[in-house]
Amino acid sequence: MADPILITGAAGFIGHALTKALLARGDSVVGIDNLNDYYDPQLKQARLDDIASIAGGNFRFHKVDFADHQALDTALKGHNFSHIAHLGAQAGVRYSIDNPRAYAQSNLVGHLNILELARARNATHLVYASSSSVYGHADSLPLSVEDRVDHPVSLYAATKKADELMSETYAHLYGIPMTGLRFFTVYGPWGRPDMALWKFTKAILAGEPIDIYNNGDMRRDFTYIGDIINGVVAALDNPPADNGKPKPGGSISAHTIYNIGNNKPEKLGNMISAVERASGMQAQKNYLPMQAGDVYETYADISAIADNLGYAPTTGIDTGIPEFVNWYRKYHGI
Repeated sequence: MADPILITGAAGFIGHALTKALLARGDSVVGIDNLNDYYDPQLKQARLDDIASIAGGNFRFHKVDFADHQALDTALKGHNFSHIAHLGAQAGVRYSIDNPRAYAQSNLVGHLNILELARARNATHLVYASSSSVYGHADSLPLSVEDRVDHPVSLYAATKKADELMSETYAHLYGIPMTGLRFFTVYGPWGRPDMALWKFTKAILAGEPIDIYNNGDMRRDFTYIGDIINGVVAALDNPPADNGKPKPGGSISAHTIYNIGNNKPEKLGNMISAVERASGMQAQKNYLPMQAGDVYETYADISAIADNLGYAPTTGIDTGIPEFVNWYRKYHGI
C-alpha cells in the first residue's frame, strides 16, 4: 500500500501488534490514540516506545480523541491514507455497567466520526473492531456471523452491534468497502490489564487469590494475538466487492462481517491451569457467581474468514499462555 495506513487505538493491545506487523512488511502507519486512563497509560506509552524502536521513520503518532471530530480532522490534516483499521474503542463488558456514557461517546460518536472520515477521504477500505459480545446468550454453538444478534447483554455489546449497523448504512449509501471483525477473547504479550489472563497472572505471581466467576463453569474461545493479527492483515488487504452479492453477515453492499477466533473454546479451569504451569505456582481460588453482562461460552465459527481469507489459527493456550506469562515477568521485572 503506497499511502500510510491509519490505525486508531494504535497504543492499544491489538493496535500495537497490528502496527508492528504492518511496519515489518514495509508499510507506513499513522497512529492515533487518546491514551486515556481506563488502564495504566504507562503501558500504552510502553507500546508506543516499542513501536518506535522498529519504526525507522515510518510511524507517525498523534494523541487525539477520535470522538472529537474537530480535533480528529486537525490532527490528520496533511496525512494521506486509503486504508483505515479502526481498533480504538472503550473496551470492557463490566466497565460499561458503571460508565455507560464513556461507551456512547467512544463507540457510538467516535465510530460515526471514523465513518465520516472514511467518507471524506474516499477510503478504499475500512476495517473495524466489533466483538463476540454481540452474540449475547446465544442458543446454538458455534457462533456464526449469520446468527441474529438482537439481544445484547451489556451496553458494550450494544454499542458494537450499533457500530455494525452504522457501517452497513455507510457501505450502502456511499459504497465504502468495510469489514467488521468480531474478536473472540484476544490474549498474548502486551495484553490488557482488565482481561482475566492478566489479572490471574498478576495475582498468582503475587500469591494472592483470584476471583473465578460462575464458580469456574465458563468457556472462552481464547485467541492468540499473533493469530488475530494474521487475520486482521488479511482482512485489510481484501476489501469486499460492491457487487450486490451477499457477503458473510448478510450484506449485499460492500460490507463483510467475520468472526475472528480460535474455533476452540477452552474451560476457564484449563486456562488457569496453564497459568499455574507457566508461573510454577498454584492459584488460590475464590469462587463467585456469574457477573452481570457476562456470557457462559464463546465459540467462533470461523468458516467464512477461513474460506475467504485463508485464516487458520495455530496457537493454543498451552503455547500462548506461557508466552504471555514470560512477557509479563519481563515487563514487570519479576
